[in-house]
Amino acid sequence: MNGIHDMGGMHGFGPVVRERDEPVFHHEWERRIFALAIAMMGSRTFNIDQYRQAIERMPPDQYLATSYYEHWLYAFERLLIEKGVVARTEIDVVMAALRAGARPPQPPVGKAESAVGAAENAQDAAGVAEALGGGARSLRYDESYRARFKEGDRVVARNMNPVGHTRVPRYVRGHHGVICRDWGVFIFPDTHARGEGANPQHCYAVEFEARELWGGEYPADDRVYVDLWEDYLDAERDAHSSEAKSLKNGSRKAVAKFGAKSHAKSRPKGRAAKPMGVRGAKKSAPHPDGA
Repeated sequence: MNGIHDMGGMHGFGPVVRERDEPVFHHEWERRIFALAIAMMGSRTFNIDQYRQAIERMPPDQYLATSYYEHWLYAFERLLIEKGVVARTEIDVVMAALRAGARPPQPPVGKAESAVGAAENAQDAAGVAEALGGGARSLRYDESYRARFKEGDRVVARNMNPVGHTRVPRYVRGHHGVICRDWGVFIFPDTHARGEGANPQHCYAVEFEARELWGGEYPADDRVYVDLWEDYLDAERDAHSSEAKSLKNGSRKAVAKFGAKSHAKSRPKGRAAKPMGVRGAKKSAPHPDGA
């Protein structure tokens, strides 16, 4: 969908400042949010694309004013409520208790508890791997699905503006590129997010010239690589044919709408009768200025 989260190519946000020796998590609550999100996806409460779509539904002002894991928390909370796992009132009660000074539950520290925890971690390792995209429930599909494109094919990213989730960024829509690599067959994010099935298809690394995307002032050798699914792409020759057909149909419609009347005006007197569509037309009053 189009929204503030699709920030690629946008101006006005300043430089990206890298944090030296940045830790994986800045706060303990971030670690917990990451673990909870993986657990929920592993249990199939929701899938990764529904999770991304939930973040995309965040109000723009709230999105810009919050951090990365706060976006995760927003999506996590919203999806658990929508899926009926928890009720809004349950969250409100816990938050009120924490604000009043209640301590959150602490993890066990005893030896027996540690042994149990280690066993559970080992048992859940496969589920975590699957949630991250590996294992039996991988987002990958059988390679036997026939590919529409091959390396070196020239393509055009479709100029689309879907209401729901999509992984084709705005800055490449309508632009020409070249298939650089076929990554294989994956679940299609758009239908996956809507709960409309996997719709498996090939995903490609598409190479775009920076000048094609950003304009002639950029270096001629600069390239941008974007991973795009087949349903986001048209073959360049097909795109040209569709554009030409669209222009041709547009010209025909224009002739049908305006051509008959203008042709009738330019016809010399004494020629054949006016077309049926013009016979009953009323003449408009002349402009007061004679124009």
